Amino acid sequence: MISVIGLVFLVTLFLGFPVALCLGLTSLSGLLIMDTPLILLAQRFFQGMNSFPLMAVPFFVLAGDLMNQGGTTQRLINFASMLVGRVPGGLAHTNVVASMFFGGISGSAVADTAALGPILIPGMVRKGYSPGFSAAITAASSTMGPIIPPSIFMVILGVTTGLSIGGLFVAGIIPGLMLGLGMIAYSYVVAIRRNYPRETQPVTMKRFLRETVSAVPALMAPLIILGGILGGVFTPTEAAAVAVFYSTFLGVFVYREMSIKKFIDVLINSGVTTSVLLLIIGMANIFAWVLTAEQIPGRIASGLLSITSNPYMILLLINAFLLFAGMFLEGGAAIIILAPTLLAVAEGVGIEPLHFGMIMVLNIVIGLLTPPLGVCLFVVCGITGLSLGRVTKAILPFLWIEIGVLAAVTYIPGLVTFLPRIFGFLN
Repeated sequence: MISVIGLVFLVTLFLGFPVALCLGLTSLSGLLIMDTPLILLAQRFFQGMNSFPLMAVPFFVLAGDLMNQGGTTQRLINFASMLVGRVPGGLAHTNVVASMFFGGISGSAVADTAALGPILIPGMVRKGYSPGFSAAITAASSTMGPIIPPSIFMVILGVTTGLSIGGLFVAGIIPGLMLGLGMIAYSYVVAIRRNYPRETQPVTMKRFLRETVSAVPALMAPLIILGGILGGVFTPTEAAAVAVFYSTFLGVFVYREMSIKKFIDVLINSGVTTSVLLLIIGMANIFAWVLTAEQIPGRIASGLLSITSNPYMILLLINAFLLFAGMFLEGGAAIIILAPTLLAVAEGVGIEPLHFGMIMVLNIVIGLLTPPLGVCLFVVCGITGLSLGRVTKAILPFLWIEIGVLAAVTYIPGLVTFLPRIFGFLN
């Protein structure tokens, strides 16, 4: 049984089947072998999506698209350029800071890459940055989107495991800033070594006021989202709906760049993106049921605990397992399939659940940069026309930065638990 579903999964994956179809066919093969009524497919598929907190996913996707088409993205880039553009490697730093801002709205690395990449990558290349470095910094910085709140992956993790979504949001602030600072530091060294340019336009008081006033409405979005959740004004799902309303307000009444045609395009694009995400989530829920029915999660847990009961070694094994799984599984599917089992293992050796949650999300976002399923790599390859091999080679230093942050977060729990404890999510 296990060998058959494993074979179906690997064959469909390496044949290039869409992830949702790969999971669906694998689940179907398992149900046929178990002689289970196929109506279970529909039941588990629907149950996987039938969750109020999960409604935050389409709302955050829509909010990100509205911000991008409504003029917010360009203003965030202009503001970031004013802040860090005059530092050596200014456009690279602008890329990272803009990703921090945009990630605080969309909660999606892919949305971040798709929104900022077409603007920043050609601009960096025109200024003399190498195409590989430009693509790599764009893909790598976009992974802060699911770490800096809000985060679609954290919503899925909270729904799957019962962890506090608000607590996960707060826990991601320090790791997200660490990722950004690490990338800025590396970009600075590279810019000095390769003599990359910096912005020459002076930061006058007039420019400072113009860019700040223009960007403040956009920068208020993450503050409204996180502040509302922490203040108990609304739930994460309601916060996502507020983000959509606020994004629409900015595009129509403040920046006045949201036409009817753009609005229709946004609804179509976000609908397609959401349908793909929910299809993967539904199929992953079926797959998780098949694995549970065959007691595979229990075997994984027993296998890990049979190796060692030392929490530090358990964390090392979990990280190694998730980094490998992230190369082949889409992030949302990986969370649904693996999170409950690995959380039980972590709790069994005394690891704080919120700490584990952040470790899992960090591993998942690293998977966005690792072939053969590195989604963000394929996005920048499509933007630049570069080969996957060239972008993968350029991304390696940034992968080491992310793995370094992962190691720090893994073995210094206070980096994750400090802010949630202050805001009352932990005792």
